[in-house]
Amino acid sequence: MTNEEELRLKLRKIEALFEGAGTSGERDAAGAALERIKAKLEEAVEADPPIEYTFTLADQWSRQLFMALCRRYSLKPYRYARQRYTTVMVRVPEAFVDDVLWPHYQALNKELTEYLSQATEKIISEEIHCDTTEAQEIVQLLETG
Repeated sequence: MTNEEELRLKLRKIEALFEGAGTSGERDAAGAALERIKAKLEEAVEADPPIEYTFTLADQWSRQLFMALCRRYSLKPYRYARQRYTTVMVRVPEAFVDDVLWPHYQALNKELTEYLSQATEKIISEEIHCDTTEAQEIVQLLETG
C-alpha cells in the first residue's frame, strides 16, 4: 500500500468516525450520516444563532481542507476584501464549531500535514541531498561592554 493510499484510508476512517459510522455497512450509508450532521447543524442554528468566526490557517493545504469541510456541511466560507489569504470567515453556531467542525478539521489536518511532511522530506532527500536535518544551533555568548 502506498503512502497516498494509506493517507486516503486514514482520512476515510476519520470521516467515518465523525459521521457516526461504526460498521462497514454503516460506512456504505455515509450519505445518510452526512445528512445527520447537516441536521445537527440545522438544530444548532435554531437553538444557537450563527456567529461570525475568523479562522487563520497556516498554509494553503490547511485552508483548502477547512474550506472543503465547511462546504461539505453547506457552510459558506468567505473573506473580506484586504484580509490575508490565510483568513477564512464563516457564520456558524458555536456548538457546531466546538462539537463537529473544528475537531473534524483538526483530525483530518493532522493526517494531511503528516503525509505532506513525509512526502516533502522523501523527495528532498532523494533528489536534492540525503541530509534533511535542521541547521545546527550554535550557542555563542554575547560580549558585554
